[in-house]
Amino acid sequence: MTKAFGPTVVLRDVSLSIKRGSVNVVCGASGSGKSTLLRCINGLELPQKGKLTVLGRVLDERQLASPAFRAEIGMVFQRFSLYPHMTALDNVALALRKVRRQPAARARQRAQEMLRRVGLADKIGSYPSQLSGGQQQRVAIARALVMEPKIMLFDEPTSALDPEMIREVLDVMRDLANSGMTMLVVTHEMGFAREAADRIIFMDDGVIVEEAPCGDFFANPKSARARRFLNNILHH
Repeated sequence: MTKAFGPTVVLRDVSLSIKRGSVNVVCGASGSGKSTLLRCINGLELPQKGKLTVLGRVLDERQLASPAFRAEIGMVFQRFSLYPHMTALDNVALALRKVRRQPAARARQRAQEMLRRVGLADKIGSYPSQLSGGQQQRVAIARALVMEPKIMLFDEPTSALDPEMIREVLDVMRDLANSGMTMLVVTHEMGFAREAADRIIFMDDGVIVEEAPCGDFFANPKSARARRFLNNILHH
């Protein structure tokens, strides 16, 4: 598929298929098209050319207008975008009530279970302003997970966090990877990629330059661009 914003081509002839149950890390320098790729898969952007099949269905306006279909694709952004006037519990329960039409008591129970899963059982009554960045991001992950999505997309989920909070978010993501969730993660956290990813997708300038099993990519990147990227990132 190809995606441009005005004269700027951000994705050029990108072709990618993701196996169910696999953990895939998308890496590359800033501006290489990684976030746009995720936004196309999530339906936030539509490509100008090419077709996109997600969960066996071709993405088009009709699919994207279906809240039930959209709920199958979980998305976690850099910024947590929680509702500041709602508690952690209510932030997580909201979509269950609005999209899944669950009764309030059931939605709150599921939200509580999900907050426990991300290690925030003691924060259910806290407002976003009372939570650290890492805790807010974990609430955002719980909010996506509570919908029981078939695939989870993460767009640099730790890049807005202080270093000491990164680990707590990556730990939740690692648990999720181990549970068999299909994941596509844009990140610069190469330690996480090494530990949790099955495949690495390396992008540069709107193109997928290299796609390889995790071990192969780190041990022996095929392209000069990937080697340069790894050198820069691993030796900082």
